[in-house]
Amino acid sequence: MTVSEKNILLIGYRATGKSTIGRLLAQRLARPFVDTDQAVEKKVGATIAAMVASHGWDFFRIREKEMLLELNRQAGQVIACGGGAIVHQDIWPRLKESAFVVWLQADTETICRRLAGDQTTPSQRPTLSGQDIYAEVAEILAARSPLYAAGSHLTLDASGRLEDIVDKIIRNFKHSR
Repeated sequence: MTVSEKNILLIGYRATGKSTIGRLLAQRLARPFVDTDQAVEKKVGATIAAMVASHGWDFFRIREKEMLLELNRQAGQVIACGGGAIVHQDIWPRLKESAFVVWLQADTETICRRLAGDQTTPSQRPTLSGQDIYAEVAEILAARSPLYAAGSHLTLDASGRLEDIVDKIIRNFKHSR
């Protein structure tokens, strides 16, 4: 697979800008954009919050994994992965091999501020643990950061100017193998 055919996967914790940056990136590269959370919701016919409330997180994670594998069979897309997509360690080596993976990184303060300001947080981003949001973000970031680091080709600070982040992704993608 050539670089131009590879998917670009954006990974990182919730509220790190994966969807916003993904849309801009897809537009600049004239590629289709897919948000895995939205794709799962459309396929299941329910919001993430409704899936989790009715069937639990395991149900959602199974659907998320199926969607990642489905999207991996198609080339030339920009894909914003859900924050927990990286937990699918059994398929991640395959995804990393066939795509250019970018970890959008932000600190706990930035993530919490963005979550608090996002009106879709209750339906799109239900709590993972039921604890205080700051404690939850800090705990999950600590657990997932090594996975994000190992599962990506490029790490970028997601608190910068959107256009600068998109430019860096494009530059690195074009020079990837």
